[in-house]
Amino acid sequence: MRWDHLAENPATAHTAALFDADAVTTRTFDTPEFRGITFHEVRARSIVNRVPGASRMPFEWTVNPYRGCTHACVYCFARKTHSYLDLDTGLGFDTQIVVKVNAPELLRAHLGSRRWHGEHIAMGTNVDCYQRAEGRYRLMPGIIAALRDHANPFSILTKGTLILRDLDLLKQASEVTDVGISVSIGFVDQELWRTVEPGTPAPERRLDVVRTLGEHGIGCGVLMAPVIPFLSDHPAQLRATVRAIAAAGATSVTPLVLHLRPGAREWFMAWLERRHPYLVRRYERLYAEGAYAPKWYQRRITRQVHDLAQEYGIGPTCAGMPRRIRRAEPLPEHAVAEHTMTEQAAAEHPTTGPTQLSLL
Repeated sequence: MRWDHLAENPATAHTAALFDADAVTTRTFDTPEFRGITFHEVRARSIVNRVPGASRMPFEWTVNPYRGCTHACVYCFARKTHSYLDLDTGLGFDTQIVVKVNAPELLRAHLGSRRWHGEHIAMGTNVDCYQRAEGRYRLMPGIIAALRDHANPFSILTKGTLILRDLDLLKQASEVTDVGISVSIGFVDQELWRTVEPGTPAPERRLDVVRTLGEHGIGCGVLMAPVIPFLSDHPAQLRATVRAIAAAGATSVTPLVLHLRPGAREWFMAWLERRHPYLVRRYERLYAEGAYAPKWYQRRITRQVHDLAQEYGIGPTCAGMPRRIRRAEPLPEHAVAEHTMTEQAAAEHPTTGPTQLSLL
């Protein structure tokens, strides 16, 4: 591995790298909980990262205590980052986890610097800070405590139920600064979840997180991501997902259509070829222009989800109002069949309305 790839300038890697090669300790755990996972423990040189100005992300600063993720989501856009370390972006991303063991102390020092002005810090934007590794390393309690002690606003996006371990810290932080929590739930289809997100908690367990946070006075939104074309975008599937999100008490729901950047695209398409070969050509057409689905498709999904959210009473304007949840409607057998309009017809008759919020 070339750890100096984390340097801003490879020519000055010795002084600029986030951590030196001699600071890396590799340990392999062959236990039932972490069988097949290799942890690379490092002492990072910095922990607060500035998001490039050209990024689509609606925030400027991030903290990522881990690289690689045991959630093993086949679509994960962050896979490409493992290539910077000479690690495999496929299975290696799922099993070779870089742990910045000094993340809490680095963050506390950074927040105390006179150069820092208390800007919002986003977490969970690259890989999940509450993946299984966090159960072993317990980095997030120290990170949240540092943010609390400096009254620094922050947000967390996660698929992990482990966030409930830190509920007391989150409540303390929310008393002194702005805290935003979002849980990622793209669909509630059990079969799809098992194949696409094999290392994550089940959707219903994530919905329990939303419900529990709300019961303790911490509003929690849902990033409905990803909406997977032809696999989770049938109107009945969207309705089932939004209905479950509403029943859990989410304060908001934001849809995000699957995007396929280099690194993720190859891994996802290989999975699609194995699991749903009849969809390969359709994906090649839908994503022919790049990593993102066409605007007409994004607008259509966004409009459908927003309409459903309004129907089920999700949103800040409905806070505190009773939710009128209708009985669940069974999905038709053809739910994942050829249900969407053809790309050509949709392009000729695009759905008007806002595009999806591009967070990632």
